[in-house]
Amino acid sequence: MRNKTVILFFIGLLTFQSSVTAQSLQLKKGVRLQQSGSVKSKTYQLPTASLEAPVIVVAGDNITIDFKNALLQGDAPQQLPDSYEGLGILIENSNNVTIRNLRVRGYKVGLMARNVRNLRLENCDFSYNYRQRLNSTILKEDEVDWMSYHHNEKDEWLRYGAGIYFRDCDSAKVLNCKVTGGQNALMMTACNGSEILNNDFSFNSGIGIGLYRSSNNLIAHNKTNFNVRGYSHGIYHRGQDSAGFLVYEQSNNNTFYKNSATHSGDGFFLWAGQSTMDNGQGGCNDNLIVGNDFSYAPTNGIEVTFSRNIISRNRLFDCDHGIWGGYSFETRIADNQFRNNRIAIAIEHGQSNIIDFNIFHRDKEAIRLWARATQPDDWGGM
Repeated sequence: MRNKTVILFFIGLLTFQSSVTAQSLQLKKGVRLQQSGSVKSKTYQLPTASLEAPVIVVAGDNITIDFKNALLQGDAPQQLPDSYEGLGILIENSNNVTIRNLRVRGYKVGLMARNVRNLRLENCDFSYNYRQRLNSTILKEDEVDWMSYHHNEKDEWLRYGAGIYFRDCDSAKVLNCKVTGGQNALMMTACNGSEILNNDFSFNSGIGIGLYRSSNNLIAHNKTNFNVRGYSHGIYHRGQDSAGFLVYEQSNNNTFYKNSATHSGDGFFLWAGQSTMDNGQGGCNDNLIVGNDFSYAPTNGIEVTFSRNIISRNRLFDCDHGIWGGYSFETRIADNQFRNNRIAIAIEHGQSNIIDFNIFHRDKEAIRLWARATQPDDWGGM
């Protein structure tokens, strides 16, 4: 009996301590959160006009904040999405931060993290933040809608907004989160060794998941469907550099496994980067693209250029090109399924590639390989 009393005492003590530790955190404009706690579940209307003046800052080590499904609302819902401004939450210069059950709407960027190690986002929703107004119509494309992701050394990507934007965040985990109705969902620069799992980043007008100088990441079991622009069925199909996945500028050794990226401008868009074009060195190399579905892209199911990668066991149905592999080298394309593409595999000026054990069904052309006599003068060391 005495032992049972002692056990009950310690259980009660632990319960008391946890209730004291899980402090109730108050949200207001300009607040700086530096300790663990939870937030009252309600709507917080907290607009801001600048990315340099975030509504909430989280900074410190070993912090866990449960937002209890609270909604952080920036600009009013009746405003047009291309007028949304500011930054909802900034996490910076921290270690071991966990954010759970947070919703953010109506900002240029929902959540930004800079110089954070072991950041964890769980069950958060960053939908309906900034997106550009398109000038293209059903009948005619306007080329002003084309995006460009070629440079991001100085965070140029921020001009397009994002649900989530990471820079210098190693070993991050993004689990069971959602971004829809925006332009870009998750954008990562100089982020290594992270895990992006079981998220839904669909129905945006730009990019589902974007990587820039980011390597050794695992990206698996995500939905990045219908991230598309520049498409009018039967009239024009341009993509305008929208994609389920964007992989740019020396992003190496990443694994993309069992994701769905259908009906996007490109299902998967990989480009070696401007530094490779300037000096002929590097690339986005040794990425594993395995077991994904990149079907129904108006342009390319997979575009991989100037790089060396493994593309295996993917599904590529009803695209213009199943795989466009211009200037790919030492790339393995194996065990993929192609159906109803205009050209299943198209590689201009490829070198030492292996194409084997693929299935082609009703493609207008299965494989096209060719080379041009001369290369553009502005390709530096290429």
